[in-house]
Order: sequence, then C-alpha cells, then structure tokens
Amino acid sequence: MVSVTTVVLAALAVVASAAPACKPLAYTLPQAGEGDELAAPAANLVLKKIAIGHGIQNYSCETTASNFSATGALAVLYDATPLYPKTKKTGINQREWDSLPTNLLRNQPLPLNKLAGSTYGADPTKPFPDPADLDLQGLPRSKFLGHHFFDNKGVPVFDLGTAGLKAVVKKVDGIAAPRSADAGITGSGAVQWLQLDDNLSGQSRGIKMVYRVITAGGAAQACSVAGVGVQSVPYATFYWFYG
Repeated sequence: MVSVTTVVLAALAVVASAAPACKPLAYTLPQAGEGDELAAPAANLVLKKIAIGHGIQNYSCETTASNFSATGALAVLYDATPLYPKTKKTGINQREWDSLPTNLLRNQPLPLNKLAGSTYGADPTKPFPDPADLDLQGLPRSKFLGHHFFDNKGVPVFDLGTAGLKAVVKKVDGIAAPRSADAGITGSGAVQWLQLDDNLSGQSRGIKMVYRVITAGGAAQACSVAGVGVQSVPYATFYWFYG
C-alpha cells in the first residue's frame, strides 16, 4: 500500500521539475552608442564586480596653455553591483543607474583628504580618508570596496581589498564619452571610456580586464599659465571588473 506521504512527495517532485529554472541575472556592459565601441570582454571571463568610483583626474601643464599631460587619478570605489537594474530587492531602475555617476559627482563631496590651498587636489601623503560606505539619498547604501590610484611608476592600480581583488593594468583602448555625458563640475568635459587589461606583472588578483564606462567630468581644463601648474578635476564613473 502506498502511503499518503509518498504520494505527496511524488506530487511535489513533479511540480518542482515543471517549475522554470531561475535564470541568472544578465549583466550588459554599456555602449556609448556613437560610432566606435569598446570590445566586449573575452568569452572566458565573468563579471566580478561593478564599482562606482568618485575622485579626481590629475594633469600637469606643459609648454603652452593648452598642452597638458595626464599624471594619474585618485578615487574611492564603492560596490555598485547590488544596485544593477533587476537585481532582486536592491536593484534600482535604469534611469537611476545611468545617472548614478552624475548623482555622485554633483551631490557628494570628494571622498579625499584635501590638499591645503587647492580647490580639488588631494593630500599626496595621505589622499584617502578612513573607509566609509556610500549613502546617496533615496538609494540603498553602497559598501566601500577599495581605491583606485597610480603607483610610484605611474601604473594604474585598482585595489578592491574588501573583495580580495586587485587589478594592475595597462590601457588597451579608449573612446570618447558620448556627447550627452556630464561635462562635470568644472565644465571641462567627461573623460574617455576605457578598456584596461592586466599588465601581466603578476600583481593582479582575480581580475583580467577593467572597463571605465558612463563617465562624468574629469577632462582636463586649459592650463591657465603656460608651462606651470598641476590641476585636479573631479570625476565619477562606473568600473566593470572581469576575471
């Protein structure tokens, strides 16, 4: 004789097998939508983290008022992965997501220790304050993830210490930000979108490729005095990390 329990369990098994499997969330790297695009990540790589970065791009003036060179960047990185649209419980809508760099740039103070006497410069000996999470009004809290900086050899580094990840990279490609991009607090324009690859120095951990997309601000201003000076321009952007 078949027990009632056996019948119930069999029925539940049939229902479970008929239920559609939950599909993993598909993360789609943004496209500029204007001509050239960055190459897609390699097929064997998976998304590790999406960070929202807030900081400064640094430049030095050279021989003429319009001739400058990039000298690195400093930014604090926050984990934006849980905010990605359609993420269960914590995802924000597409409009909020796309405007997150602008929201951060314009509504939060720079998360850097200020260089005395400068408008946006950071203290070169201790540029980063103690780690803190990001609270933007109306949005879920974003956890502190790490820092972006250039090392003493001018190599870009992303240290995602709270996730156990690190990327020491080189620039592979760059495209102009869309014409609709936020020109930033100084009005000088948005920095390029970039593809950055592991520089094969053996220093990276868990990361092979980094993309900088949806940039707000950060482009250099014309140097005010020929041959003199350093400028720091605030910016915010998304960084997508693959490994």
